[in-house]
Amino acid sequence: MLFAISSVHLLNDAMQTVVTALFPIFEDSLKLSYAQIGWIAFTLNMTSSVLQPVVGIWSDKRPTPWMLPVGMLCSMIGMAGLAFAPNYGLLLLSVVFVGLGSAVFHPEGSRVVHLAAGGRRAFSQSIYQVGGNFGQSLGPLMTAAIFVPLGQRGAAWGMLLAVAAIAILFRVVPWYAARLAEHGGQAPRKAAKPGTAAQASGAANAAGAAREGLAISWNVVLFAISILLLVVFARSWYGAAIGSFYQFYARDSYGLSIQAAQIPLFLFMIFGVAGTFAGGLLADRIGRKKMMLISILGAVPFALALPHLPLFWVYPVIAVMGFILQSGFSVSVVYAQELLPGKVGMASGLITGLAFGMGALGSVVIGNLADAHGMAYVMLLASFLPLIGLLAMLLPKDRRE
Repeated sequence: MLFAISSVHLLNDAMQTVVTALFPIFEDSLKLSYAQIGWIAFTLNMTSSVLQPVVGIWSDKRPTPWMLPVGMLCSMIGMAGLAFAPNYGLLLLSVVFVGLGSAVFHPEGSRVVHLAAGGRRAFSQSIYQVGGNFGQSLGPLMTAAIFVPLGQRGAAWGMLLAVAAIAILFRVVPWYAARLAEHGGQAPRKAAKPGTAAQASGAANAAGAAREGLAISWNVVLFAISILLLVVFARSWYGAAIGSFYQFYARDSYGLSIQAAQIPLFLFMIFGVAGTFAGGLLADRIGRKKMMLISILGAVPFALALPHLPLFWVYPVIAVMGFILQSGFSVSVVYAQELLPGKVGMASGLITGLAFGMGALGSVVIGNLADAHGMAYVMLLASFLPLIGLLAMLLPKDRRE
């Protein structure tokens, strides 16, 4: 079941990546500026991200397994719109549908992972995130193999991704609903009487959740969540610079074609997949905070060096940086879940949702700066963003340290 929901995560994030993979095509076919491209990325991330904590809070109170295929249906509508949108306004509306599908999927998907994880939460979360990261890494390949030859109409192939996801979810949903019933997570149709087994089970689950969390005060929890959001915020701003705009930087600075510019972008993403998996494995051994610090401190020198490298060195450096930088992502989700025991949906929504939604502002800022000062200036400025991640040193120790 863990691999099934990870596969759906792959397909969901691949559909999101169709949007960014089409940026060079939209730039040409609709004559868009970098600022307009930034607003497309902003619309996608804000829709998919800011709604995630809202969906997460709802799902914590009333888990709804059938929201999963409904979310995929929204993404399918968005894919169809991307393929045939004749103007910028309809393009943004189509992006909203893709974002809505993702917003619905992620909190419920994280709950499935939580139920299937057993005692290895960081490892299980890394399996789940590997699916999403691998889906994102397909973007450069889709640009080179599908969208450059076929143009905007090639986005119609993304509808097949939604169909495949819905097919898998029809196997996941019954299992998910059964586990919720077993764990007392499914609200009964009639209120349970005091002293019933259902009430006792719910109390035991709540107590167990509290024991699994970090034994710290609520003020420290709020401080830690704030620091964690800033760290993820900075990482997502940097991710927006690389994922949305590095292909234009490679084209302008190194004279690469759009297809050739996908190679360093693909290396960053595919090595990030491996880093996500490795980070989850290692975090179960050495602790969440230590793994996040290794990820952040290790990525800083590579990020600072990247804008100054000759093309030959770009490929290995961007690959290593992707591996290190993404090794801490799934760990930050688990750390947030342990800060907020019993609120899996809200914690997942905050980290994979709200923080990335705020990071979407980076796409708008980067796009406007690129129009005003050039892409080289923007990449130089963005290289300092990972330094904000050093705030992670202020986080309290986790329960494995």
